[in-house]
Amino acid sequence: MDSYTAPHVLWRPDAAFREKSRMTQFAHWLEKRTHLHFPDYDTLWQFSINEPAAFWRALVDFFEVAISGDPKTAMVPGPEGILGTQWFPETRLSYAHHIFRNANPDHPALLFSGEEQHMASLSWAELEQSVGALAQWLRNQGVGVGDRVAGYVSNTPHAVIAFLAANSLGAIWSSCSPDFGTASVVERFQQIAPKVLFAADGYRYNGRLFDRSEEIREIAAAMPGLSSLVVIPVQQTSQLPVLEEVGVVFWEQAIEEPAPLSFTEVPFAHPIWILFSSGTTGKPKAIMHSTGGILLEHLKALALHQDCHRGERFFWYSTTGWMMWNYLVGALLVGGVPVLYDGSAGSPDLGVLWRMAQEAAVQHFGGGAAFYIACMKAAQSIIPEGGFPALRSIGSTGSPLPAEAFEWIYAAIKPDVWLISLSGGTDVCSGFVGGSPWLPVHAGEIQCRMLGCELEAFGENGEPIREDLGEMVILKAMPSMPVGFWNDSENERYRSSYFEMYPGIWRHGDWVRITDRGTVIIYGRSDATLNRGGVRIGTAEVYSGVETLPEVKDSLALSLELPGGAYFMPLFVVLAEGVVFDEKLKTSISRNLRSRYSPRHVPDEIFEVKAIPYTISGKKMEAPIKRILLGAQPAQVASPDAMRNPESLQFFVDFFQNYMVALLSKEK
Repeated sequence: MDSYTAPHVLWRPDAAFREKSRMTQFAHWLEKRTHLHFPDYDTLWQFSINEPAAFWRALVDFFEVAISGDPKTAMVPGPEGILGTQWFPETRLSYAHHIFRNANPDHPALLFSGEEQHMASLSWAELEQSVGALAQWLRNQGVGVGDRVAGYVSNTPHAVIAFLAANSLGAIWSSCSPDFGTASVVERFQQIAPKVLFAADGYRYNGRLFDRSEEIREIAAAMPGLSSLVVIPVQQTSQLPVLEEVGVVFWEQAIEEPAPLSFTEVPFAHPIWILFSSGTTGKPKAIMHSTGGILLEHLKALALHQDCHRGERFFWYSTTGWMMWNYLVGALLVGGVPVLYDGSAGSPDLGVLWRMAQEAAVQHFGGGAAFYIACMKAAQSIIPEGGFPALRSIGSTGSPLPAEAFEWIYAAIKPDVWLISLSGGTDVCSGFVGGSPWLPVHAGEIQCRMLGCELEAFGENGEPIREDLGEMVILKAMPSMPVGFWNDSENERYRSSYFEMYPGIWRHGDWVRITDRGTVIIYGRSDATLNRGGVRIGTAEVYSGVETLPEVKDSLALSLELPGGAYFMPLFVVLAEGVVFDEKLKTSISRNLRSRYSPRHVPDEIFEVKAIPYTISGKKMEAPIKRILLGAQPAQVASPDAMRNPESLQFFVDFFQNYMVALLSKEK
């Protein structure tokens, strides 16, 4: 790896900023509790990883978590290191209860806008009334502890209300965006068999209204054990589908009967939701997170690392199919006001979210790195006059944010803003590395490893390294790590997803460098998962969408990190005999991927190839080919003796020289 030169500092917190931060409040409180001294962030971080039980128990007390039972036993180590660790096993609590503890008339509960939706607000009284009524309706449908409730919903208050209503009953939530195709949704929700499905019959994107009526009917019909469907009408001509053995109502019918809101406490480890993250083979992983683990992690992350204060407006551009939506809703835990936006970040232009942030007086603005890169490259001015006097922080995640984008944010958005680059994942529904209000911001770097997260970069010998590229690993358990995958009772898929390379140690699949200053640089995925605008997509979905076409015999999809922070997703296809590779076929492939799954599944370019490289055991060689296309020597990444068809490598060696060299040079 080449040597790394420390970039210049773009921002430093002044004394007032640091002193007013919630991290400082926590550190002072912790000093009194422990009689220790925390003069800098590293000292506080070291305490959090050296004394994990004491640290997480301290968070329970600092945030005055309403918890039943005995919280003294904070942590019971697992038999396989991280795997199987138990947290607060003798306690019960309610996530929704903690949300509504922050109810007050001084500020709204939610702000929301979108394409053809002007900025509006929902008061705490309105939120409580809607959640109470919907919870009672769900209860009347037989929904209770452990039942699954799913949402095929846009990022609107409907999704928040439905989640909180389900959670108040101890039910398990799961959601995805209505831009997902039928096959993709069925592949996810069919695994968990929801009792109730909430579904929007359309969505608006890029100035268009997309009808989802038929998709709703097909999805609902494919769900085993579904008893009720709630249609959220988006179209003026909304009609209820007729389904056998499934009761179907409109949203307004489900919330029309007022009822007092109550909360069902569940064990700390009881699943709060199921998020889906695709691996490279098989169905999407149905990841279960614990109620208590998410509660503590989001309190820590949003209060201490994002410094979100009571009444502050917290925005993150997301759909309900990305874990950042769950993170956004978590702002309610710390007294913040989630700001929802439904629609395209580029319609009518890339300034739409910035104008929304100005109008809503957003204090914390978040989005994917790809969004900021696009804004930086925009030819026209997209920043509204008057600036952002309320804005305190800008967050970026989803993929690495290059130094040039850091510089652009400080030059174009606000020179004294706190830029928080963070990285984590669906796997923990939070960040492993992120921001600290005590530390400076260096161009292109993440400020720190987050509290309670013992993250290291492992070299080739499986030992921690500094100032060099290594595998990102987590050495100790965190409460928001999955309690398991759905229908994976022996933890076989969970174990194979994170613990095969280093038994007992979490291997995340990112390339990372930890500097001597404690900052972190993420270099992208070390595995074959596709990164599309910050959302991970399994290659299995792409292959399913492509290889169902009779014209295509085989395919290979890759996600390549380019120097400028962008990603390039090529798709290589082997065609059936006699098929002509032309624009008509390319269009057909793209259209099939878009309709079956989502726009994110559509590749940037499609290329014909004679054969896909396979191992002797019959696995597509995604990771080795990815490395070849980024400049690695074939002999370093692929052994011909371990291949079924070693002659197939030559195409990709030539492709690197004939195509990738120019593309990589252009991005620089």
